[in-house]
Amino acid sequence: MKYTDIILSKDQTHFLYDRKNIFNKIFLQALKFHSEGIAAVQDEKGWYHIDMKGQEIYHTRYDRVFGFYFNRAAVIDKLVWYHIDIKGNRVYPENYFWCGNFQENACTVRNFQNKYFHIDIYGKVIYKEEYKYAGDYRDGFACVRLDSGLFVHIDEVGKRINNKEFIDLGVFHKGIATAKDHKGWFHINCSGKQLYEARFFSIEPFYNGFSVAETFENKKIIIDEQGKEVLVI
Repeated sequence: MKYTDIILSKDQTHFLYDRKNIFNKIFLQALKFHSEGIAAVQDEKGWYHIDMKGQEIYHTRYDRVFGFYFNRAAVIDKLVWYHIDIKGNRVYPENYFWCGNFQENACTVRNFQNKYFHIDIYGKVIYKEEYKYAGDYRDGFACVRLDSGLFVHIDEVGKRINNKEFIDLGVFHKGIATAKDHKGWFHINCSGKQLYEARFFSIEPFYNGFSVAETFENKKIIIDEQGKEVLVI
């Protein structure tokens, strides 16, 4: 049996296999199984993780737990956050005000001064800078917000990938990211160069060469990679 064969019920209280309650258990709440074959669940004593036999993988109960990513799960323990491994052991001694999930062996965290930065899977801080906000890594890059309020992209060791700053930014997808300047939203490449002159009220990442955009006249359209309207939707 694969972890994908176990389905979380629609009310998120139990797990189904072949349309039957596989563990004969009802939880207060549950999250789906991830690739490690582990799921987060809550009972009357608190949150914890179970394996594909429905057995707890450790005895501790937490205020909240989340799914495993890269063999690490974020937990809330007496109002502080940190990560545990798949044996239930704490990964590092530091506490945080908030933790994200590991993506590409890095995770964004927020300290008690409300500053964001990234740590590696051992809890080591990846770079010295601290930001107003830091997002997940994707394709080796992450978006961070400077104290000025502007956004930039950084690489896997925390270095800025270009000298461009924007009002807002999205993550890269196949070498293209969404960006916003004082005129509106558009798309850029890894050098921070705009792909076209047009600006929009909102845009989405490109999907097989085309993107959904909304004009300042509240018209939903499809644009190509040159920013040209190809269809009104």
